[in-house]
Amino acid sequence: MDIRKESEKEYHNLKRDEALNAAEYSEYLGSQRKWYSIVRGSRRYYENWLASNCKGKKVLDYGCGDGDMSMSIAGLGASEVVGIDISDVSVGNARKKAKASAGGGILSFCEMDAENMMFANDAFDVAFESGVLHHLDLDKAYAELARVLKPDGKVLCNETLGHNPLIHMYRRRTPHLRTEWEVNHILHRKDIERASRYFYEVRVLGFFHLASIAAVPLRNSRLFGPTLAMLEGVDRVLLKLPLVKWQAWQVIFVLSHPRKETGGNARELKQ
Repeated sequence: MDIRKESEKEYHNLKRDEALNAAEYSEYLGSQRKWYSIVRGSRRYYENWLASNCKGKKVLDYGCGDGDMSMSIAGLGASEVVGIDISDVSVGNARKKAKASAGGGILSFCEMDAENMMFANDAFDVAFESGVLHHLDLDKAYAELARVLKPDGKVLCNETLGHNPLIHMYRRRTPHLRTEWEVNHILHRKDIERASRYFYEVRVLGFFHLASIAAVPLRNSRLFGPTLAMLEGVDRVLLKLPLVKWQAWQVIFVLSHPRKETGGNARELKQ
């Protein structure tokens, strides 16, 4: 395993270790969690998409972490869910949760390199990833996802964007919250468009969280709910504007119809 991947594994093992996260410095390590208090809009969107696309399907949870999303997908009626992660600690946590869950029979978890997966070609109907691609070599990741998906397969991606200078300044000022590779490889529009080398269709489904970020400081107060709802309304207007939408914190896009041939002309990004 190369130095970059060793660093990613070490970081995510630290992040997922239950004993370490009970220690005094867990708040320091996990302080970025406060930002996720406002992500209900993007979460609702991708959960609805998965509910519509995973029933009866074999699904890959690409970078499964502790397995929470894998278990949610299993509950949507998937025929089988396989989660992979580079972190052996995460995989261990996921297996414990699956063993204790009622739907554990269709769940399996493997410690695996996402850029070199040990699956046969055309193994999955659907893949899901959230915040994983910016930890990887994109060309290798896209190529592997295209390889293991069936010809009519789809990948749903929920990623952070790197266009907003204020958000990216925060990332650079908090290096303890992420790996060096991650800071320098947050996705931009061109990185999403690059997927068209490996998939016939690349479609952006929505942009999320710009004005609503301002609700984070209120997350522990009674004002949080109504303020977040108001700012989500502002986002629904702002993030339809061509010059503004790429400044969002997160984007959801889907990659479909993987290229099984070599070469071919890339199609334009659809929005």
